[in-house]
Amino acid sequence: MKWKKLGRIFCPNNNFDWMVSYAAVPFAEHLYKDIFRIYFSCRDINNRSSIAYIEIDINNPNDILKLSNEPLLVPGPKGAFDDSGVMIACIIKIGRKRLLYYLGWFLGVTVPFRNSIGLAIAENNNLKFKKYSIVPILDHSETDPYSLSYVWVIKDVKLKMWYGSNLRWGNESEEKDYGMEYVIKYAESKNGINWVRNGKVCIDFKSTDEYAISRPTVIKEEIIYKMWYSYRGKKYRIGYADSKDGINWIRKDEEVGIDVSKQGWDSEMIEYPHVIDHKGKRYMLYNGNDYGKTGFGLAVLENN
Repeated sequence: MKWKKLGRIFCPNNNFDWMVSYAAVPFAEHLYKDIFRIYFSCRDINNRSSIAYIEIDINNPNDILKLSNEPLLVPGPKGAFDDSGVMIACIIKIGRKRLLYYLGWFLGVTVPFRNSIGLAIAENNNLKFKKYSIVPILDHSETDPYSLSYVWVIKDVKLKMWYGSNLRWGNESEEKDYGMEYVIKYAESKNGINWVRNGKVCIDFKSTDEYAISRPTVIKEEIIYKMWYSYRGKKYRIGYADSKDGINWIRKDEEVGIDVSKQGWDSEMIEYPHVIDHKGKRYMLYNGNDYGKTGFGLAVLENN
């Protein structure tokens, strides 16, 4: 694989009081012809995150056709699992409904944050997403006792999910962020709401320097599952793995074909990929420096 970067597409700059900065974890939804809606998570002046979107023609991605003038999803009420913010993970369509999975978080005391997975649902193709419940659909359990991270869901024989799970919290003196260790695990569902988790780790660490693997994006190509994700030692990079069953994966990060730039908005790190196919081309949305503070960009696969 070799990706050609097409440049940064969007970065908020005090657009609204709820969209002051950040455009993290981009997710693209095809609308019609060459038009895509790209959802992302932005922050207000107090770093509370909401979900917004832009619309682009993928042939001319630097021309923003539309920017949401109000958030699609906002933090929950005080004390709820998402009272500090909501961050988009992915959207799938089931029948006449579109299911938006999101990461809800609130600030911690002994640890910096606590994450769970929430669900919002919209009818047909409208943008009126309504939270399914005031509580998460995927929360801490014996299988995932500490904190969860971004999920990815596809429709196969069953609904399949890959999600981030924190194996432990350490302390501030460790070189890793609070000693956290995030890996990617697997779950299944019949309805997209109730999920069965067995604790199976799909993407694990390759070295002692790594401590966070997050935001998987999965495409099933004929009989092979292909996954792009973020992995982190000192700084995030984008990795790649493939699998014959979606459960047992082989990491092939050296084949990913994309890395940081020599200078600019994505010169320190790249992370949070979303890979999409459109009219015979494969594209990747991704974030750069500072976890989305510098916005998101687009790349196209040259040798698809």
